[in-house]
Order: sequence, then structure tokens, then C-alpha cells
Amino acid sequence: RITQWDILDFIINKNYKELEWPKDYWPEKFAKATQKDWDYTIETFEKDVKALQNIVKNPKTDLFAKIPWGSGQNILREVLLVADHNAYHIGEFTSLRQVMGTWDKSHK
Repeated sequence: RITQWDILDFIINKNYKELEWPKDYWPEKFAKATQKDWDYTIETFEKDVKALQNIVKNPKTDLFAKIPWGSGQNILREVLLVADHNAYHIGEFTSLRQVMGTWDKSHK
């Protein structure tokens, strides 16, 4: 969620400020997430992925134009980076569900 938001912010915000790695990307050590935290994560993930989709779908978007405040990146590169990053982490959730046996009974 945070990486996706950071990349979206980089694409659209001419005043973009780079986050500090890894401090700004991970929760505090021993932090415990609540249901409210999880709901916020899902809500913001979906909102930001929709914003990225809208950028790509917009016929006025030049996917190959360099992002003026970047160092050579273009929108296509950044969107592909989000897709790759999300695929990795969604795959981790899939593996965890399989290991934990939390699939719905109808899952085959």
C-alpha cells in the first residue's frame, strides 16, 4: 500500500518528496495492526490502484514521457513497477492462506 501510494505520488506530485527507506515503508517493530488498520489498508490500496488505472486509461497520458521531477523515469515504468510489486505481495498472501488453511471451503 505504501509503495503503491509513493509511486502514485511520484507520478502526479511535482513537489514529490522521497520517502526514507525502510523507515517510512514499514510499521514500527512489534506494532500490532487492528481491524481498522486493515480496513484502511484495503480502502487506500483500492483507491490508489484506481487512480493509477485512470492515469493509464486517460488518452492524454503519454506513458513514455519522462516525469519532469524524476531522474529519467516515465509513467509506464512506474506503473509496471507497481504491478510487479503488487503481484509479489499478493502472491505472498496467497501462500500464507494456503499454509494457514484459511481458504474458503469452495476453493479448489
